[in-house]
Parts: sequence; C-alpha cells; structure tokens
Amino acid sequence: MSRFPSLFVSHGAPTLALEKDGAAEFLRGYGGRLGRPNAILVVSAHWETDVPSVGTTPAPETIYDFRGFPAELYRMRYAAPGAPELAERAAELVEAEMGGAVRRDPRRGLDHGAWVPLSLMYPEADIPVTQLSILRDGGPAAHLALGEAIRPLRDEGVLVLASGSATHNLYEFRGFDYDSAPPGWVSEFGDWVAGAISGAKTAELLDYRRLAPSAERNHPTEEHLLPLFTALGAASPGTAGTRVHSSHTYGVLAMDVYAFD
Repeated sequence: MSRFPSLFVSHGAPTLALEKDGAAEFLRGYGGRLGRPNAILVVSAHWETDVPSVGTTPAPETIYDFRGFPAELYRMRYAAPGAPELAERAAELVEAEMGGAVRRDPRRGLDHGAWVPLSLMYPEADIPVTQLSILRDGGPAAHLALGEAIRPLRDEGVLVLASGSATHNLYEFRGFDYDSAPPGWVSEFGDWVAGAISGAKTAELLDYRRLAPSAERNHPTEEHLLPLFTALGAASPGTAGTRVHSSHTYGVLAMDVYAFD
C-alpha cells in the first residue's frame, strides 16, 4: 500500500481553479506525480468549528463559499464521492488521542479550500474525499496534535491534504497586479517558514507569531496557516519538510506547497 506525504497546499483565491500558470500548473501535474490514494482527507481553513468535526455524507456538494468571482467558477462542480468510512476512522483517532467527542456532520460538502486544489490535482473527481475541520479557538499546538492523531491514516493509503495559505492578508493585496513581485515583508516571512520547516524546527514554528518576521502582518488571523501545523503533525516525528513549490499572486499571497515525509 502506498504511503503518501502529508501536504500543505496554498489555495489562494478561488480563481486558482481557472489559472494556467504558477501554483495552478504545479498542482495540475502534482497529483499525477504523487499517484492515486485510496481516499483523501482535507483539512481546510474554510471549515472552522468549536470542536473537531468530520463530514460523513456519501455525496458531498460543491460549496461556493465566495462572492463576486467569474460566473465560470459557479458552474464548476467537483462531484467526488464522499468517504464516510474514512471520516469515522479519523473521528475515532482524534477522539482516542485528544479526548472529547468529534462531531459527525452528515451534510458538510467540500468548500473551496478543498475542491479548488483537488480540481487541479485530481480532476477526474473519482477518489473518495472528506473533510476534517480546524478549531476556531485552537492555535498551532492544537492543530499539530490534530495532525498527530490522524497520522496512522497515512499508512492506510490516505492522502492528508491540508489547505490554507502561506500568507493571507487580504487587506493589503489591493493595488498589486496579479503577477506583482512580493514585497519584502511577504518574502521574508515565507523564507523564514521554509527554513524552519526544512530544519525540522517544530518548536520555532509553533512560536512563529513571536519569532517570524512580520508574522501578524502576513496573518492578521491564523486560520489560513493552522492547516500547516496539521500537515506537520501528520508527518513522522522530527522529519523535515520540503517546500516543493513557491510562487506569489497579487504580490502578497504566497502560494507555497509543502510536503512532509
């Protein structure tokens, strides 16, 4: 049985699904290079809950959780089958390792943090997929623990795909063109994170808000970086990660992709 790396993917704007360069082109080829998993568990920045939750529907709907984008996006549908058995397995692992009950949501579909990158990586939409939420009041350490809890899934042919954004300050992207070079405060933060990941400096990553340059400017709120810690937790302990792709859109959105193990 294949063992897949745990991944952190920057999904950027929903229009990533329509783009023809940069991160979109990387992701279009990446699924084929990784191979076909038995199922996919997505941890998306766009599903925040008070307690860990999993989607148990056998037929997840495509959620259009955005406004004001091209009509073509709203016509797209990612009709992958659900993975209720994987959702239950993930819930049991989290309950056993972290304590407390995991909520089973029979109606949760796939938000754009899930279906946009998946539409590029696995466009056939024929691999079962479900989502695990991030914690509204949980910080990096809680999400690292969440990843540690679901680590055994990687030995069961499951691809753990954490989806967020390496930088995410939407207050500052106006005034930048799509292909603008990143300002220093963006590239310096991204390089700090990449260096900490490649050096397996987990303690420093957990304290990124104090140690990384311009951390709060790049992430005024944390939800788009928290999935990174779940991908890190799902990796083998002490394993360095690799930045397998780096690019930027609108200057301030870093589109980095990381693979662990």
